[in-house]
Amino acid sequence: MERYDIAILGTGPAGVSAAITATIRNKKIILIGSKDLSLKMVKAHEIQNYPGLPHVKGEDMAAAFKAHLDSMGIEITEDRISAVYAMGDYYALQGAEVMYEASTVILASGVSTSRALPGEDDYLGRGVSYCATCDAPLYRGRKTAVIGYNEKEEAEARFLSEVCEEVLYFPMYAVGETEDMAARFGARTRLVEEKVTGIGAGATLQTKLIHTASGNDYEVNGVFVLRESVAPDKLIPGIAVKDNHVAVDRQMVTNLPGCFAAGDVTGTPYQYIKSAGEGNVAALSAVSYLDKMKQGR
Repeated sequence: MERYDIAILGTGPAGVSAAITATIRNKKIILIGSKDLSLKMVKAHEIQNYPGLPHVKGEDMAAAFKAHLDSMGIEITEDRISAVYAMGDYYALQGAEVMYEASTVILASGVSTSRALPGEDDYLGRGVSYCATCDAPLYRGRKTAVIGYNEKEEAEARFLSEVCEEVLYFPMYAVGETEDMAARFGARTRLVEEKVTGIGAGATLQTKLIHTASGNDYEVNGVFVLRESVAPDKLIPGIAVKDNHVAVDRQMVTNLPGCFAAGDVTGTPYQYIKSAGEGNVAALSAVSYLDKMKQGR
């Protein structure tokens, strides 16, 4: 079986960046993911903080990333990896029909959105977003909703409260006692403790409806669905996680020898520029690890 130097899982900014850097360093890689790159990126209305690409549309950034890969002859293997096993001096990766082997692995699979709410995928990029920091400017002075799956997302509600006219916060967890609403959720945030069951079309093209189990509908201009990924240790047995993200140091090194991680899977902020930078660091760390292996260290 062919064994690669580096297997890179994910074709978002982190994975693409890692693939480019590893290729420059003359490593034999396999980049596994979608040939359409990141759906989250492709559907982004506008990205405002990526140096050199001001006000770039997500689909244009994805096209630029793909062109860069093509120019370097980097191919994308479309497959879904269901498990990664540490085998001593290499890793075995279980694909849909094929098993892959690599001396090192870079996990850049992003935050899973597999448990989507009804209507969520339909309106992604058309009123539904996964990144408040990225898309908040689009809803300045308007009404938005945050569907938060854990307490950490309350910070995003506070941020949106500074930008939007009103924020409806739907906690998908038990909030508990709240003495100071403004301090916890933001001055313009209204807590709605009803379970969200779906997202639908509003009265106009610019609005969406939040459906709840209580039978109530709430009309807003934009919806932010903020959830954690499925625990990464279900993908790679033994990998250390913290707050449902892969635990890494500043070199993107995990607790498993030869395994690195980058991008959203390592935690917030969920930003394209942060992910790309981490992908670069992860690739350099993998290259250094491989060089030490060859030297018997």
